[in-house]
Amino acid sequence: MTKNTANAPAVNEVRDRILETASELFYRRGVRAVGVDLVVEKSGVAKTSLYRHFGTKDNLIAAFLKREDLDFWNTWHRITERHADDALAELDAHFEWIGERVGRDNYRGCPQINTAAEFPEAGHPARKVAEAHMHEMRRRLMAIAGRLAVAAPDRLAGQLAVLINGAFVSMQVFEPGEATGLLRDAAHALIAAGRN
Repeated sequence: MTKNTANAPAVNEVRDRILETASELFYRRGVRAVGVDLVVEKSGVAKTSLYRHFGTKDNLIAAFLKREDLDFWNTWHRITERHADDALAELDAHFEWIGERVGRDNYRGCPQINTAAEFPEAGHPARKVAEAHMHEMRRRLMAIAGRLAVAAPDRLAGQLAVLINGAFVSMQVFEPGEATGLLRDAAHALIAAGRN
């Protein structure tokens, strides 16, 4: 029993190293451009270790997206907790961190959107994770929109989702520091229009 417990951290360490390396490569170069051999080489593990932990490259891609998803929603949750009593302040705070994110020098877009574009097959494991992410964003935006006293919260949630996803794919056209203000101004205009 002690032997298995002692091996558990080493097993998790190998898995984490593979996933960390793959995540960096997938995000920087694109999922289809990165082969398993490169992940193995850069992570310094045996190919059998990669397959033991993930089974297939498709499962490794899905794990990468789930990891990104967890990071994204953890940040979202922290903001939501801080602004539980003020939906507009919550939305503005989300735009603050999203604007900062898309303004990073190394930002290459939303991993879910990028990967979904690379895999048009509806049943692909990575596409399923990406689609679940988009549905979850719409659901969370609907929760905010429902607290903003607009006539059609579902419509506003859809508009906000389009706005955020547009920012994720438009990072090349933003001036430094511009994204947050653009997101806020557009959202406030949509909210005002929805209250008329």
